Amino acid sequence: MARYPLNLPATLKEEAEQYAAQQGVSLNQFILWAVSEKVGLLKQELDDPRFPQIVYRRGAAGTPEPVLRGSGVHVRTLATAATTWGLEPEQIATEYDLAPSAVSEALTFYAAHRQEVDAAAALQDKPQPDDAAA
Repeated sequence: MARYPLNLPATLKEEAEQYAAQQGVSLNQFILWAVSEKVGLLKQELDDPRFPQIVYRRGAAGTPEPVLRGSGVHVRTLATAATTWGLEPEQIATEYDLAPSAVSEALTFYAAHRQEVDAAAALQDKPQPDDAAA
């Protein structure tokens, strides 16, 4: 991994540290997430402007998957909590320490992009070839 010195204005650094702490990650990890989200956005331009809290990241299988901006929580995880486990959006927000508005947006996004999200989930869940067997 390459090193890059970064100078942030004090206020921005403090805010980033607070958000990182809320997410349970280091400031470095938080900055890495932020940069990867931005690069992914510019590179892929998949984001739906109707859902500003949803961004795409490449999953383990290399396919883009929608996640809640700044959290890394997958839309499909929240959709599973609602559809399979029967949790209400407020319960999901509490369980995942998310804003209720973010959960609602993720569930609305899922309803609008269900086929795409389910297809990406199927690719992510597909067993990967074992390196030892290859």
